[in-house]
Amino acid sequence: MRFLLIGVILSFILSSFSYAKKGKIKYRYKKYERFDFDALDVEGTNNSPGDLSISPRFKKKFKNKIPLRKNFNQQMKKAVDSVL
Repeated sequence: MRFLLIGVILSFILSSFSYAKKGKIKYRYKKYERFDFDALDVEGTNNSPGDLSISPRFKKKFKNKIPLRKNFNQQMKKAVDSVL
């Protein structure tokens, strides 16, 4: 029983040492990076981006619910009469 208890305590102590904090980690990033676009070689064909990204779809045409009129003489006469 004693050996078991000592083994558990010893394993607990050893595991706590392995998870101990090893100081603060400092990350260093580049302050400036230059990218030369002139040296970039791209091969391919010239296609418009619309051909690739937009698929053709059916456009539904709606009927105009307002009737077409040749002239608006009656409405203009009523408007003028209401003003005078």
